[in-house]
Amino acid sequence: MTLTILAQITATPGKEDLVRAELEKLVAPTRAEAGCIQYDLHVDNDAPGFFVFYENWETRALWQAHMNAPHLAAYGQATEGAVAQFALNGMTKTV
Repeated sequence: MTLTILAQITATPGKEDLVRAELEKLVAPTRAEAGCIQYDLHVDNDAPGFFVFYENWETRALWQAHMNAPHLAAYGQATEGAVAQFALNGMTKTV
């Protein structure tokens, strides 16, 4: 059964461009990872510092491997102090 991830990231005011640039760097390497079915970045039309990744993974184990990927560690270092809020939801499609 596939795992859907909804990751919500809110940039610290004044850091929106930095966070967006770093999030965009994650897309290509993540899409190339084993088990990645979908990895789409969205930005709120009215709040340019609010981002959402909508992700679908073949298995939870493959998503967990993604969470330990070097490009995610690099993102964390590059955005240290620039992310005000982060929420992650793992979901399963019901119908």
